Amino acid sequence: MLLAIALFILAGLAEIGGGYLIWQWLRESKPWSFGLAGSLILVFYGAVPTWQSFPSFGRVYAAYGGVFIVLAVLWGWLVDKKSPDFYDWLGAAICIIGVSIILWAPRA
Repeated sequence: MLLAIALFILAGLAEIGGGYLIWQWLRESKPWSFGLAGSLILVFYGAVPTWQSFPSFGRVYAAYGGVFIVLAVLWGWLVDKKSPDFYDWLGAAICIIGVSIILWAPRA
């Protein structure tokens, strides 16, 4: 379970970090190297979920979506300095509950 969580976090940081660098390049007029680095990180992100041991692509990506939401809230707080409010945290908690159900609910 710890490996699955670590891979979800790695994928989330790669997606958010890569997207952030492209945002900086296109929206904040940073050098083209930001865009290139962001693009390479996003390609890496595309491979990370394949390292999960879960057999279903759809299930892995559905669960990853919930983890991504939590990481995006944390990124906004720590990097963009935008404090999440009660509803941001509540929504993130609901997503983690959903991820847990999707991945670890007993199935026949």
